[in-house]
Amino acid sequence: MELSMIFTVCSALLLLSSSPSDAKTASPPLLSQSPAPAPAPDFVNLTDLLTVAGPFHTFLSYLQSTKVIDTFQNQANNTEEGVTIFVPKDSAFSAQKKPSLSNLTEDQLKSLMLFHGLPHYYSLAEFRNLSLQNPISTLAGGQYSLNFTDVSGTIHIGSGWTNTKVSSSVHSSDPVAVYQVDRILLPEVIFGTDIPPTPAPAPAPDIAIAPTADAPSADSDGKAAPSSQPKPSSSHRIINWGILIHVVLAISCGFLF
Repeated sequence: MELSMIFTVCSALLLLSSSPSDAKTASPPLLSQSPAPAPAPDFVNLTDLLTVAGPFHTFLSYLQSTKVIDTFQNQANNTEEGVTIFVPKDSAFSAQKKPSLSNLTEDQLKSLMLFHGLPHYYSLAEFRNLSLQNPISTLAGGQYSLNFTDVSGTIHIGSGWTNTKVSSSVHSSDPVAVYQVDRILLPEVIFGTDIPPTPAPAPAPDIAIAPTADAPSADSDGKAAPSSQPKPSSSHRIINWGILIHVVLAISCGFLF
């Protein structure tokens, strides 16, 4: 009897001494959440861009045949510098007669295409400061360089053989800038330094002003020359006298009657 009571009291004490928190299931430790990675930039597909942006089919064909389109695309997608490309219109290639591009080797043609790209993204506003750093190297290499000048906000490009300007912005969003030019950029490294002079503009035609027919002209002594109008002839004078005689006779007859 005494043993059972002692057991009952001990059991009650154990139940009272146990804390309520022990009965709860331990929750797993919270893990710190790492920030989500930044989304990858939307890369510009240069082939698609040049296909639909304008009349650049000839330039795109050269880029594809020389594999330079892959160089430009890699520079845009896989570098932090980006790329700037100067794209001649189709009419620039059809107008290019001398020097001819048909005599170039494969390596020269590839260098010519690379000559139209800069290994950095430049907005139009950045060309003003870029003109102070001339010459600027291109993706073709150190000797293949361009000179830039900013004339009242218009970007002019010089390559020795070529002087042209940026006529429009096709695409300008970091890391890709594509600008339209009206002529092919021809480097001296390929075509030499014997550059033909630029033909001077044709002089304006001289427009002769005919003197007025009725205005009297002055002779060398400053006297006015006689008028070129014809003087009345003797027949006119006879007719005038005849009219005057008839008038006098008519008046005289009036007095008589």
